[in-house]
Parts: sequence; structure tokens; C-alpha cells
Amino acid sequence: MMAATLASDVLLDGGVIAYPTEGVFGLGCLPDDIDAVERILAIKQRSPRKGLILIAAYPEQFDDWIDLSVQGVLPDPDPGKPVTWIVKPAARVPAIVTGDNPGLAIRITTNPIAAAICEAVDMPIVSTSANVAGRPVARNAFVLRRSFGHLVDYVVPGECGPASGPSEIRELETGRILRPGRS
Repeated sequence: MMAATLASDVLLDGGVIAYPTEGVFGLGCLPDDIDAVERILAIKQRSPRKGLILIAAYPEQFDDWIDLSVQGVLPDPDPGKPVTWIVKPAARVPAIVTGDNPGLAIRITTNPIAAAICEAVDMPIVSTSANVAGRPVARNAFVLRRSFGHLVDYVVPGECGPASGPSEIRELETGRILRPGRS
């Protein structure tokens, strides 16, 4: 997939991308690139205290990012109902990624474009909705390009799906729902 290769080149060079996810367009970068993470927070006008989500193509991509000694097994993702799980982060996770939260938000993406990007960089990427804090999220490519095309280094072509909105957020340890999702 040519778009995933271009996106990975941008990410590996310290850039920020906009790309489709399961339910909304997202803004992403490599989670260990603090300058890129700070840039996303500035684009979104989002407080670094809130933390960010990491997505991966498959569970093993999180091995260096979560504390495997205390985790349960991540359930298989449901393409129609994405779930973001709150887990205990590994020591290497930058504080700017978790914010003031004790846990790390992670999701196995079922969007083929987002998964291809994670595979191309061979690690999880930051995935935060493409919107200014408190404003509606970009759900179509026109709005995405108009709002963020000039603020990011690459807009990955493609469509969101199959969900119709942001993912549900749950604690892995307890199963408690922290934010209901829309599918």
C-alpha cells in the first residue's frame, strides 16, 4: 500500500499525519517522538494532561509499551465496535503520552489503512481524533483536508470505517466502561 509507505516515511522522519481510523479521522505520530507529540497537542489545542491513545496492527506491537507482568489478554478486536483499552504502561512510555492518567490507552485497529501504517513503522502510533479540543471531529476527507491539511505533513487517503464514531474506552483489568462508543 503506497499510502502506508509514504505515511511511514513521514512518521519515521519526525512528522505528523492525518489518517482514517475505524470511526473518525485521526492525527498521528510516533509515540516516542516528543516533538511530534507536542506538535499534535498544539494542533488540537489539547492539554497534555489528558493523554493520548496508541493504536497498533496487532497485540505484539504493544509488547514494549505495556507492563506485560500485570496485563490480561487483549480481546480480539470487533471491526464494528472498536474498543480502546486502558492498561498499565511500561516504564518507557513518555509522560506526555499518558498525561496525568495512571493508565495507557491502546487499541488494536481494524481499519486496514491505519493497520498498514502501524505495520510499515513496525510499532504503535499515536491516534487522537482530528479535531480542535471541544470541537466536532473530522468524519470525511473534505473536512479533514480543509481543517488540517495545512497543519500536518501528510494526509493519508482513504475512508474511515466500519464504526460511525469514536471508540468505546474500557479498563482492561475491570472491564469498566469509561466512555461508550458508537458503532
